[in-house]
Amino acid sequence: MELVIQNDLREIETLTRFVEQFAEQHKLPPKLSFQINLALEELVTNIISYGYSDAGPHKIRLVLHMADGRLTAEVEDDGCAFNPLEAPPPDLDVPLEDRPVGGLGIHLVKNMFDSMDYRRENDKNWLILTKNHVNVGAT
Repeated sequence: MELVIQNDLREIETLTRFVEQFAEQHKLPPKLSFQINLALEELVTNIISYGYSDAGPHKIRLVLHMADGRLTAEVEDDGCAFNPLEAPPPDLDVPLEDRPVGGLGIHLVKNMFDSMDYRRENDKNWLILTKNHVNVGAT
């Protein structure tokens, strides 16, 4: 399944419906549906909030694919180059009130998926998340 949205935070609702539809179609467990939605919402919110150097309209493309027990989520945007794999991990030992803002979302996404790959190609960011051994139809 594929979805193209604009760089507008109001599109998060459209993203949520897209994930729910995909989860229903593939009979994904509720926990996995929640994880996919949370990860994509975090990534798309970051793209919209920090990825563009102008206020113009931009498209963000999302693809969800399920085959042979393997879930793949792809996010493509034409924002500023940003490799989330190079983001430093947050210091989880520092009290919450003493931590700098940011960094937890990417850390969360990395921990919810088995692999996360990034490439910059044709002035676009491509992020591919993979979850192996998905138990379809489980609760």
